[in-house]
Amino acid sequence: MRFGGLAALMLAAAAFVPTSAGAQFFGPPRPQGPWCAVYTEGLGGTRWDCTYPTLESCVPTILAGTRGFCNPNPRWQEPEPRRHRRKH
Repeated sequence: MRFGGLAALMLAAAAFVPTSAGAQFFGPPRPQGPWCAVYTEGLGGTRWDCTYPTLESCVPTILAGTRGFCNPNPRWQEPEPRRHRRKH
């Protein structure tokens, strides 16, 4: 009876663990850039590390042994230029 109560308590606790699809478990999200290092990971999966501001900054990551390639970030949007108002 004691084991059954413990199992029920653990199951109930697991049901209330907050999760979200975009959860960051290893610190704050890194800023996005226009270039991504794309490399394979595990059983046919790919990982996109889109934190590179230039192609030249992405290439050393690929050459360091990740066996991938650099690709333009498909989600990158150029930031809109700031408009300055003149004081009259």
